[in-house]
This record gives sequence, structure tokens and C-alpha cells, in this order.
Amino acid sequence: MDNQRLFLWIGLAIILWITWRTWVEDYGTTPQPEPTVAEQPAEDVREQPEPATPPADPDLPELDPDALPDLDVDDTGLPAEPETLRDTIRVVTDVLDVEIALDGGDLVGATLPKYPQSKDTPDQPVRLLSPRREDRFVFQSGLRRVGDGAEPNHLARFSADRDEFRLADGADELVVELRWVDAEDGLESTKRYTFRRGWYGVTLDKTLVNEGAEPWSGASYVQLQRRHLPPSRSLFSVDSYSFSGPVLYDGSSYDKLNVGDLADSPVRQTLPGGWLAGIQHHFLAAAVPPPGEDVRYTASARDGMYLLSAVGPVTRIAPGSSERFTHELFVGPKLQSQLRETGDRLELTVDYGVLTLLAQPLFWMLDKVHSVVGNWGWSIIIVTLLIKLVFWKLTAMSGRSMAKMRKLQPRLKALQERYKDDRQQLSRAMMDLYKREKVNPAAGCLPILIQMPFFFAFYWVLLESVEMRQAPFMLWLNDLSSRDPLFILPLLMGAAMWFQTRLNPAPPDPIQARIMQILPIVFTVFFAFFPSGLVLYWLTNTVASVLQQWRINTVIEREKA
Repeated sequence: MDNQRLFLWIGLAIILWITWRTWVEDYGTTPQPEPTVAEQPAEDVREQPEPATPPADPDLPELDPDALPDLDVDDTGLPAEPETLRDTIRVVTDVLDVEIALDGGDLVGATLPKYPQSKDTPDQPVRLLSPRREDRFVFQSGLRRVGDGAEPNHLARFSADRDEFRLADGADELVVELRWVDAEDGLESTKRYTFRRGWYGVTLDKTLVNEGAEPWSGASYVQLQRRHLPPSRSLFSVDSYSFSGPVLYDGSSYDKLNVGDLADSPVRQTLPGGWLAGIQHHFLAAAVPPPGEDVRYTASARDGMYLLSAVGPVTRIAPGSSERFTHELFVGPKLQSQLRETGDRLELTVDYGVLTLLAQPLFWMLDKVHSVVGNWGWSIIIVTLLIKLVFWKLTAMSGRSMAKMRKLQPRLKALQERYKDDRQQLSRAMMDLYKREKVNPAAGCLPILIQMPFFFAFYWVLLESVEMRQAPFMLWLNDLSSRDPLFILPLLMGAAMWFQTRLNPAPPDPIQARIMQILPIVFTVFFAFFPSGLVLYWLTNTVASVLQQWRINTVIEREKA
């Protein structure tokens, strides 16, 4: 087996894989034309309110475990949007700017001041949550009562002592409290949101005090409602390769749910712990119920809107007593350190796919190097070289095999001329030559194949990790998550690949040899539109491979001299 042919097929496989994924995304499904939520302008949700519409269907989760929650997502079925500034309160921390609706006391708007939509628009932060119908993405939470009577659900009216809360200078925590009272039944409920400095996790405590004469029985719930806006599909858009939609974690498996399937077959399961989330490239909103508590999860969809809900067990509150229910919410970027502390395995929302077991240690290594050098570009270079060093001896085996094959090229061409009309005799003659010269054409294949999963895992780490989003490197490269604006890095990578092909033996087949000559040009064109961080990784690895192969070729030349 010719090593050069293996490189050829690997290169072609990568190109075919990218093309196939794009074809499936473009023609296998019919994406909606709207842009993703993160790409839309970060408008203040209170500036352009629409007329409030009374909800025809409240979308309240049922407590009966044998019943699914109803879902009606047409315009008349949506809870009313905030009509005036008095209907919302604003909460501002160093990393979050959120809106809490007094109807329901829920998080209905959130922008991320630390994350601009692009480097060119630093004053337009990513908006993650929104109450608007065209890009609706909201949390809903409350308490459901067994039987008839008042309940502080996400349609109940809450009150707050002021309409704006800000994290004070020097303070590490901000508590926002909303209150609901039903004097007739002697009930009082409080929703308390706790925000922390530098933190995207939000603790939600719901308390019910029963001062009535009768016991109160009910359950706590939290749910996410979102209009599904799949990203526009493009061969060169990194968002095209990242999953956007609802996900559930049941304590052992992480399931990405297809919105189209949910419309026909809603999901219902009861399990201890777990969490639910709506995710997109680099960002998410998630709700984590108390660990160990039996939670009934449901997921359903209709008319492009999906609903994820988590309902806890029924709790009895005796007269004169109270009960507190706690959920951990997360609204922000997929920072893995914060995700781990918020919920069990919540970092799985950083979607590395089937290569997660390899990608997570690679990211850990990148993060550790970055903590020392302080630059993600240099971190990519250093970790790439460390990986290359780990596989140095294995790749040296492949390199020596290719160097010996290169030395045999003139004799192989002579055999091809002699037996050009007899393929069977040519194969026998080539095998005899390999045997006499003690050359094994397949000797280097295994090391190359072993390395490929690591290379693809590195690709997904660079693609999915929000830490690399808009990260500067040096000189003209001010954003490793976008393409090189001057195309210098892809041209350098193409030149390095061309030198690599010159150091390796040419394939015996003229057509394969011609394709191998064109391959650096094809890769240069493809990588010209890829994030510069990925191009930097590929360039570093290629340059290291060229230097290694050049040294091996020099050593082989001296041995033959």
C-alpha cells in the first residue's frame, strides 16, 4: 500500500465529508429563513413592544403523570409580551443584562455585554433570551396546584419593590425578589433570583408560605419555550456544523432532540436529576432541577416552537408552614468551567460529537497552556506541537517508509515502463523490489490512522469552544474564530502542503500524481474561508511534518551514501 495514496484518500475524504454535510444540511431539511438569535441586533426588548394578547392556552404543565402538557404556540396561544416598562424589571450585572417579566416573574430577555455579535459591532451584544414572537426564547417557572385554587404559575402577576436592579461596585452578589400574594387562600409566594459577579449561572428559589386553613399540595416546575430558528446553511459558515435546538440529559445520556420529530412524537420521561437546555453555537440557556429529585421531563413542538419542561414531585405544605424549591439556571456562553459547576455534565452542551472523549482532554490542555501564555493563538501552536511530539516516533516510522519509497522512485518508474502492458507482472516486480530493498509500503499507515482521530478532535475543539470566539492572535489576526481577512495564513498553509508533497514520493499512477499536485490548491481555497484558528492549527502541524520529513529524508540519504 502506497503511503502517498493514503494521504490522497485522507485529503479527498475530508473534502467529501465537508461537501456531504453541507449537502445534507441544505437539501435534506428545509431550514427556516430567519437568522439565529445570536445574529440578530441586540435591541432593548422594552423599546418596541407589541400589543399584548391574552393567552388562549397557558401552556401550563400537567401534574398528572399520565398526561402530556398541552402546547399551543400560535400567536393567540403565546403569553402576553410586556406592554409597558412597568411590566418588566431590569437586572444588570457585570456579565448579564436581563429582563424579568412581572407577569410570571420569569427571565424573558437577556443580552451578554461581554460577547459582541462581531468584532465590527462591539456595541451590539449577543441577545440570547427574547420575549418577541419572531425569536421567542424564554424561561417559564412556577408552582402548580393539585386541584382548583390559586397558584403562582408563570401567568400569575408578581410585584417587585423597584423596576431596576444593578450589581453594586465591590459586591459579589445581587438578589432580586418578586412577590405574589393570594389573600383569600392565605398564600404568599416569593421568587428570588441570585446573580453573582462574573457568573452566568442564576439560582432561582421559589418559596410558598401557607397561612391558610387548608393544606396546599402542588409541584414546582421550570420550562423553556423557544422558536426554532436553525442557522443558515453555508459551506464556510461554522454555525452550520453546530447543533441548534433542544437537548435533554437524563443522568447518563445526552440527547439532541429533532424539533420535527417532537412535533409528531413528544418525549416524556421521569428520572432523578438531569437537566434541559436550548442550545446554539457557543451559547445556551439551561435549567437544572435539584439533583436526586424525581423529575418528569417533557419535550414537544408545534409550528416551529418547542417547549421543554421539568416538573418536580408533588409536595404537601401544611397550614402555617412553608416550602422552598430551587433550580439552577444558566444563560450565557458555553464556558466549560462554569457549566461543570452549574449542573452534572452540563459541559456536554459544548458539542464535540463522537470525539468528546478525545476533545475534552485536548481542550483542557489548551486551557492550561492559555493560562500560562495568555494568548489562544500561541496556545494552539504549542498544543499542536505537543501532540506532534507525542506521535513523533510513530510518524517517524511513516516518514522513513516514505523516504525509502522516494529513493526507489526511479526504479519503480523503470518497472512501470517495462511492464506497462502487464499490470499483474508489474505488481509482482514491485513486490520483489520492495522485498529486496526491505521496504514495507504499509509500514507507515497505522501511525497515520492512529493520529487522525486526534486531528479531527482538535478541529472540533477549535470550532466549538466559545473561549476561542473573537480571540485575537497577533498582527492582522484579531479574531481566531473568523477567516483570515488578508488570506495570508491559508496561502502559507497551501505553500507548506506543497512542500510536503515535494518531500514525499509521487504516486505511481499519473492521475493520482496530478490530483496530489492539485490538493494543496484545493485545501487553500477551502481553508481560506475557515476560522483562522483552524488554519493556524493545520499550518503548524503541516510545517512540523515538513521539518520532520526533511530531516528523515536527509538521514536516509546519508545512510545510502
